[in-house]
Amino acid sequence: MEQGSILKVAGPLVVATGLGSAKMFDLVRVGAEGLMGEIIEMRGDRASIQVYEETEGLGPGDPVVPTGAPLSVELGPGMLGAVYDGVQRPLDALEAQVGSFLARGIDAPGLDRDKVWEFAACAKAGQRVEAGSIVGVVQENEVIEHRIMVPPGVAGELVAIESGSFTVEQPVGRVRTDAGDEVDLLMMQRWPVRIPRPYARKVAATEPLVTGTRVIDTFFPLVKGGAGCIPGPFGAGKTVTQHQVAKWSNAQIVIFIGCGERGNEMTDVLMEFPELTDPYSGYPLMKRTVLVANTSNMPVAAREASVYTGITMAEYFRDMGYEVVLQADSTSRWAEAMREISGRLEEMPGEEGYPAYLGTRLAAFYERAGKVECLGGPTRPGEQTEGADAPHREAECTPAAATCDLHKACRYGSVSVIGSVSPPGGDLSEPVVQNTLRVVKVFWALQDTLAFQRHFPAIDWLTSYSLFLDKVTPTWEREVSPQFRGRRDRAMSILQRESELAEIVRLVGLEALSPEEQILMETAKSLREDFLQQNAFRDDDQFSSLKQQDGLLHVILHFHERALLAQSQGASLKAIFESPVREHITRAKYVEEGFEAEYERIMAEIDTQLVGDMPNPGHSHEHTEVGS
Repeated sequence: MEQGSILKVAGPLVVATGLGSAKMFDLVRVGAEGLMGEIIEMRGDRASIQVYEETEGLGPGDPVVPTGAPLSVELGPGMLGAVYDGVQRPLDALEAQVGSFLARGIDAPGLDRDKVWEFAACAKAGQRVEAGSIVGVVQENEVIEHRIMVPPGVAGELVAIESGSFTVEQPVGRVRTDAGDEVDLLMMQRWPVRIPRPYARKVAATEPLVTGTRVIDTFFPLVKGGAGCIPGPFGAGKTVTQHQVAKWSNAQIVIFIGCGERGNEMTDVLMEFPELTDPYSGYPLMKRTVLVANTSNMPVAAREASVYTGITMAEYFRDMGYEVVLQADSTSRWAEAMREISGRLEEMPGEEGYPAYLGTRLAAFYERAGKVECLGGPTRPGEQTEGADAPHREAECTPAAATCDLHKACRYGSVSVIGSVSPPGGDLSEPVVQNTLRVVKVFWALQDTLAFQRHFPAIDWLTSYSLFLDKVTPTWEREVSPQFRGRRDRAMSILQRESELAEIVRLVGLEALSPEEQILMETAKSLREDFLQQNAFRDDDQFSSLKQQDGLLHVILHFHERALLAQSQGASLKAIFESPVREHITRAKYVEEGFEAEYERIMAEIDTQLVGDMPNPGHSHEHTEVGS
């Protein structure tokens, strides 16, 4: 076996020589304990290796053995519900080997080799299959059906396949390729983490990712297949916001990466997720979740691997036709790892010491998000387009597409990526934030001033933005309400006007404003406290459906319109602001069952208490045009 030797050790960086045929990004085993490392630079006979474990005790002359393969992950049944470290070692298997304190050099396969799965074939011998074709399924748990696909790069005639009980290493079928070779089909695939998995084509993403968080879903929505970031200082609520999206988003699969996170925050995830009930299936949330736990006391270099490991897993489930949301918390610590390795390599530093390629690496990560037409055609071989969604599919399919025609259903999947950024002191001009903003289209800016005021989620509605508003508006109009976008825009204009008037109020007092402006300030306060604020730990407030959000916004804006009307008819501002219905508006967000009827009742109360029986042509609350 080819073997090199260490020349020098500098923290997580090891320089070795004599590796012969080794290539960039190949995996190597370092030292007598076989520590896992990856070649990140080659100069002549010298290879620079970032080691994913502690390098204490290594020295010149120690052996380095190349594996001849890049860092890869194992993809197959058994991933859901698992907790991995940054290089896909299952932590429960490692604990069984050495106990609660992990030793260096230990290893365990990403997928259990002994567990037997029930494979149900849905393809037949003699059928032609392509890369990505689904040949069978495994019911991994009560929630997710694991679809077994032909691996990328394989196409030909399916010469054998059978249903039955198999481990991930046992062949379930065999393909005779176009070159005449026969390839065994396993339920497990391996894929290099730094190479994006292939797909037929990217398609436009228009369906909103519903998180149940009002400030996100209504004001700054993300689409399924979009990319967003959450920057904010320590204590502003990044992790809680990430947890909320993981818990309540309407994605089918959740990948949560704790990249350099504090141990107690990952512990919260590990303890809380198994106890939470998925609102869509009724089963524990872990049934559709994969956790990649890389805490801050783990080796720095493994942070980079954890990000690539997670995104590769997400792409694998996307290729099955699932909608996946990936949370990376936080990419700042990944960037810090790159900065340390770059310094050890003695590279020319960029801004604030980060490597000059920081923006390129971040862009390459976020660009792996998206909605795609998957390889391999329909979800089932031979499946035809039928049902309500057939016109939608035919509209997106074109005969020019490589694997798709108008007589066969396409398979679509998506990966939505949400990365949190931890800039020092909340400085949004910091390089990681700025390079992230160049590639993402949703920006949820957390402000420590809001957090100190106990306003959570502390997403600043004045600096945050979403470039997907026009994309999601048709879905809102079709599935929520034709007026939802208008109400959202009207509410945003009120909040923006409030910020303009706030300085005047601080200088000369609220009474200096006109009555109309005082009503606007009161409406903005209601929007902030009754709509934007949301308690993630209160059962009746941690999730709001889009219809509930639209209804609540309608109630608040209806009060605004009626207050302006009442004031124009001579009502005093004191009587308007102290009307009993104000308390009902404040409590409206806690209504879960039958909220439509309750919101209608509250609006009827607003009409009665503010304008009484005055004739108001064109102002029926059922048809109020709040955007006017």
